[in-house]
Amino acid sequence: MSIFAVEYVYDSDSAAIRDEHRPRHRQWLAELAEEGRMLASGPFLDGAGALLIFTAEDESDLMSLLKQDPFASVGAISGMKTTAWAPAVGAFAHLV
Repeated sequence: MSIFAVEYVYDSDSAAIRDEHRPRHRQWLAELAEEGRMLASGPFLDGAGALLIFTAEDESDLMSLLKQDPFASVGAISGMKTTAWAPAVGAFAHLV
């Protein structure tokens, strides 16, 4: 299992659609947290995007998972960057 940092980018004109679908998006994240697949998530304070930390077998598995995000299905995410991450110190270090 690998850890991935995922950065979502939001367009300012997608605020209304994100507000509408945020409950489903957060429920999806909560279910993944219960399964241990999502380790942390939250929006950037400037509203331009969010950082999410996931576990996945590989990048293909991660991309399949991200396609299930309700924000993805309604076009609320304008850009995304995924990066394999190896935390050396801190709360997630024991997972690698």
